[in-house]
Amino acid sequence: MVILGIDPGVAIVGYGVVECHSGRFRCLEYGCITTAAHQLLEHRLSEIYSGIRELIERHRPDCMSIEELFFQNNQKTAVDVAQARGVILLAADQSSLPIYEYTPLQVKSSMVGYGKAEKQQVMYMVRQYLHLKETPKPDDAADAIAIAICHGNSVLHNYPI
Repeated sequence: MVILGIDPGVAIVGYGVVECHSGRFRCLEYGCITTAAHQLLEHRLSEIYSGIRELIERHRPDCMSIEELFFQNNQKTAVDVAQARGVILLAADQSSLPIYEYTPLQVKSSMVGYGKAEKQQVMYMVRQYLHLKETPKPDDAADAIAIAICHGNSVLHNYPI
């Protein structure tokens, strides 16, 4: 199974394409779709949409896993990220790609076994799962990989996280 993991944002959308086969994970590609802050929001959303469509066409994933939104403070940021998340979901839906959503708590629980794990613990486990010498950079890409692995774990263990 090939999973496209997404860490949504407006300035930076992290992505990780992970193959899960017989309980083993292999990273096929990771990186970020970035947009310039000086652009109009609609242009940034268009770039994000196009970037996600290109990833889907290139890798033909079996599904997408994406982090649910969680914001405590800045409502403006939350609205913009929600709009970016919307175009990401649209790109997946138009490609008939099943979408699975996970909270940060679920991702941390899946990766570390503890829902309030520190970011560094999650990044360490990303390296362990993929047998890497270093953590993928930037953090947004590593987070997206963790989201993909979370879905893979959910399927492997046949339970919702």
